[in-house]
Amino acid sequence: MKLTLGFSPCPNDTFIFDALIHHKIDTEGLQFEVSFEDVETLNNKAFATELDITKLSYFAYAHVLKNYVLLNAGSALGFGVGPLLVSKQQNFKVLDAKLKVGIPGKFTTANFLLSLAYPQLGNKVALVFNTIEQKLLAGEIDLGVIIHENRFTYQDKGLHKVVDLGQYWEQETHCPIPLGGIVIKRSLPIEVKQKVQRVLQKSVEYAFANPKAGLAFIRQHAQEMSEEVMYQHINLYVNKYSLDLGVDGRKAIELLFKRAIALGLVDEIQEELFL
Repeated sequence: MKLTLGFSPCPNDTFIFDALIHHKIDTEGLQFEVSFEDVETLNNKAFATELDITKLSYFAYAHVLKNYVLLNAGSALGFGVGPLLVSKQQNFKVLDAKLKVGIPGKFTTANFLLSLAYPQLGNKVALVFNTIEQKLLAGEIDLGVIIHENRFTYQDKGLHKVVDLGQYWEQETHCPIPLGGIVIKRSLPIEVKQKVQRVLQKSVEYAFANPKAGLAFIRQHAQEMSEEVMYQHINLYVNKYSLDLGVDGRKAIELLFKRAIALGLVDEIQEELFL
């Protein structure tokens, strides 16, 4: 059986999915047609129900619950992994409503955390995540919310951290930050969904056991990142929650949704969140 699968070209995703798509593990008869896209493109594909299986932001997941259900493996959650609000200006202290903020997509968890911490910052422009630093340096935006590998490179480009939005979440909730997860169409047969869940978990297990096995594949999609930065990225975003959400991971996801509902950003949830 062939299923369509979408994930980002970022090292954490290519690390997780390498064994699955290259059949380094038993995929139980499943084959995958892969789309590599940035996170907000994946979110929009989920809104259109284009893919059978996809990575998406947890904030976006709240908007597609009727069509997708969350798999237990493959997620990006953790402490110290949150998006950063950065600026070209050093010691930026007054965050008023006039400031123009670049965000990596309206439905990203990064934008949700920004709305939670600084509701007054409503002058936002959605950008592809890896263009935000350049827009800041060019003076086209005043502030930028950066994600993925950019948290390792912004200082080298002369940018300055204003606030760690993930740290804000951690202090408020004492929970890991739910950034993104892997969802599958609810309409697929239950045995297919369970098979994908098993295979994905095996892929993560293989990656942990053989961390350099997918190096060529990871590097191919890593946008000229050094190997050191690639593995910094992987070590930050791929952890125990990627293998198994567990009680703490599920609690964090449920809490994010409760906060979003309380702010009127999403509707009340009727569907079961987890497969």
